Amino acid sequence: MGSKSVDPESALGGTVVYGGNCNHCVLLPASVPILAHSLERRKQNWIARANSPTDLIIQVGDSSFHLHKLAMVSRSEYLNRLVFERGSHRESGRDSLNIEIKNLPGGTKTFALVVKFCYGWKIDITPTNIIPLYCAAHFLEMSEDLEEGNLISKTEAFLNFLILSSWKDTFRILKSCESISPWAKDLQIMKRCSEAIAWKACAIPNASSSFSCECENRRHLNVQANQGNTNNLGIKNMADTWWFQDVSLLRIDHFIEVIQSIKKHSIKQEIVGSCIEHWTRKWFSHVKLGIDKVATKQITLQLHRVSIECLIRILPGEENSVTCTFLLHLIKAGVMLKINSELLCALERRVALMLEKCRVQDLLVKNQGHSDSLYDVTVVLRVLRFSVCGMSSNSSAKLHAVGKLVDGYLTQVARDENLPVENFKALVQALPQHARYCDDNLYRAIDMYLKAHPDLTEEDRMDVCRVLEYHRLSQEARQHVMKNDRLPFKLVTEFVLLEQVNVARSMSSNGSNYQRTNTQTIIRVNKDFEKRQINVHEIKMMRNDVEIIKSQLLELNSCKIKLQKQLMGCIR
Repeated sequence: MGSKSVDPESALGGTVVYGGNCNHCVLLPASVPILAHSLERRKQNWIARANSPTDLIIQVGDSSFHLHKLAMVSRSEYLNRLVFERGSHRESGRDSLNIEIKNLPGGTKTFALVVKFCYGWKIDITPTNIIPLYCAAHFLEMSEDLEEGNLISKTEAFLNFLILSSWKDTFRILKSCESISPWAKDLQIMKRCSEAIAWKACAIPNASSSFSCECENRRHLNVQANQGNTNNLGIKNMADTWWFQDVSLLRIDHFIEVIQSIKKHSIKQEIVGSCIEHWTRKWFSHVKLGIDKVATKQITLQLHRVSIECLIRILPGEENSVTCTFLLHLIKAGVMLKINSELLCALERRVALMLEKCRVQDLLVKNQGHSDSLYDVTVVLRVLRFSVCGMSSNSSAKLHAVGKLVDGYLTQVARDENLPVENFKALVQALPQHARYCDDNLYRAIDMYLKAHPDLTEEDRMDVCRVLEYHRLSQEARQHVMKNDRLPFKLVTEFVLLEQVNVARSMSSNGSNYQRTNTQTIIRVNKDFEKRQINVHEIKMMRNDVEIIKSQLLELNSCKIKLQKQLMGCIR
């Protein structure tokens, strides 16, 4: 693109020259009252050399500019006002008037460009310096009221050109706003950039290619060529999400501004949710929240806390617009950072409503520490408790779906050798008994946990297995329990007794068959007893054994009666 000059008598006044690159221009003022030969820099002093001596010293930061009042006040209403006010209090015998400018957008570097413009020199404007110069022009009140083609109008023209014509330059402009955010926000630069990004993201298939120079187009074509083997769904997703990478580079406040602008357009809410998830993973993937609170600065934790709260607030509210896994990660981060409790509850409620449609993989939130368990089960526990509290009596189908999901999750996390027994037990007991049709999957998860944790005490094993009940297991599972050495002895004994009761009930239903079997057993025992020659000492020993067996039988009988009642209650 060749250079192009705008007529000095146009609305801009002066001259705007666009160089060989579309993102660069040269500004020339329409006319200047004083033309300086040079602007020399001596350490921290800038001196304008002209035919007349300088009569104005402006202090910006740690630098002093020795200038001419006429050149500066003719284009700046702000300086004009200060010169008039200070001139009336000027000390006699002083040749130059001293003015200090505080909080000038862009500082010394930007003010040097302003000075060059006021003296009629060409200044190069790029997407990197346009915003500080534009804000400084507003700060110094360099409007058309003083001089046609003043700095505000010229920077405004080039700023509009960049925002409307270049995707990449719009992001460069937003990046340059970071150092002068208050001014950029007051002048609505962030809003204008955000709306331009939103419009291009929603309306243009690939604005990054459409608005970029030839070299950028070539780069995008190479990327697409490398991805040519994707299926149609992948190509569609690429067409919808091509802007994610550029947007994810934005700072949190600029990102939120862009998302809010995008939400106003007719774009699918799941795409908005995916963009928020992409940004969060990029910025928080390497952040170890709460791992080392001593080493982590408080200001950093506060920044992370505010960022997470802002992200939660801009999440689209539509169903399935955000994945369950992402929401669980937000809950995890929110708990660690102690975010607003209402926001945390809103997240837990949202995940709880999604559970019936989730997969086991959706619940697998990994821990960050090497000594911790592989998965963070406490986050899932929070959601489960919230879900159970919100379940109504007529939502059995949903509860059963959640029960199936939890059993699958238990099976997955049970293999983790570092999973504390308290956490596993809490997961096992999180759902009510009626959340499952049967306990076969629950038993399988418990057995896997006991296998992965062979050093558990008998008491811990009993606590984990306490929820298992004979009548809620299939016949195959019951047989496995009675042969399982990993289970606590008391539980196995109960299952053996219940199995005997079941067998006895079955045999009694056959009538004479049971009586004949019982009689045959007694006769066989008596015959064996008669064959033996028993002395007094053996009789005493047998009596002691009988007394011991009696006491054991009494204990077992009471246990059997208790379990029979439980079984009968279940049959009814």
